[in-house]
Amino acid sequence: MQNGDRKNFIRKIFSLSSEQEFEEAALELFRYQSAENPVYREFIRFLGISPGKIRRLTGIPFMPVSFFRTHRIISGDAETRVTFRSSGTGSYVPSCHHVHDTGLYQASFLKCFELFYGPPDRWCILALLPSYLERADSSLVYMAGKLIEKSSHPESGFCLDDMAALASRLKGLEKQPAGILLLGVSFALLDLVENHDLSLKKTVIMETGGMKGRRKELTREELHSILKSKTGAARIHSEYGMTEMLSQAWSRSGGRFSSPPWMKVLIRDSYDPFSYMPSGRSGGINIIDLANMDSCAFLETSDLGRLHPDGRFEVIGRFDNSEVRGCNLLAE
Repeated sequence: MQNGDRKNFIRKIFSLSSEQEFEEAALELFRYQSAENPVYREFIRFLGISPGKIRRLTGIPFMPVSFFRTHRIISGDAETRVTFRSSGTGSYVPSCHHVHDTGLYQASFLKCFELFYGPPDRWCILALLPSYLERADSSLVYMAGKLIEKSSHPESGFCLDDMAALASRLKGLEKQPAGILLLGVSFALLDLVENHDLSLKKTVIMETGGMKGRRKELTREELHSILKSKTGAARIHSEYGMTEMLSQAWSRSGGRFSSPPWMKVLIRDSYDPFSYMPSGRSGGINIIDLANMDSCAFLETSDLGRLHPDGRFEVIGRFDNSEVRGCNLLAE
């Protein structure tokens, strides 16, 4: 995509205001990626689909995210500036997202955060991400680091393994007027609340999922119940993201996620990938992430979910025999 066209498209996706505008932008990006992304182009050819005949979102082929584990997914002549890799254990082969423009990634997660939580400088942001911090190629650590940089609070920062120090810090922050955001991987949040007496009435607790083999997998409902009972929090927030995406969805209660205007979730029929389920019915989660303009924006995930009439979605599990993703919760 030429530089001028690229800038225009970025401006377009971050100013979308209707379903029609989203569909037009998605179809424009599909036409580009179906021609200029070699792996996606070959995938479409293998399916016997003619890109020129696609007129609706529901006709677009969605590429399995597992291709990011086995192929270099790049559109056009974009150069790789940074490679984000998924977490995993044992013989797990990580996904690799070759990112051309980290500025686009930053714009996506910062605009999304501001949409749901306001400017980061209104928050004291604490990131509890042990095991992730050991990896310089984690997109979650990258996002948390930039949010911390944007925060104006002197206590903002990453938290390591000293849970007692973190508990003490949280108790002190609870007495201050600033908003407090504790962003943490599930197993670390459980370690914190089960070993320290905390009353977190002001702190926003946001789980990113992920047990990393450290604990028994829990449903999201079970996890949130434990966190609420141990801290007195009225609700638990959640983040839904993955290495293969440059955008995220956020939940402010009950594990029901809202997407930014440049990201859309569709629920496919588990037995027919080209049929889609109405709200309230479960199936596989397909994602359109228009920020993925340099890789592939049309992703078929291994997550099971359902849409709700208000447009929010929930993740209710994963397909059998799917790799457990480090940043997502295995649920129900």
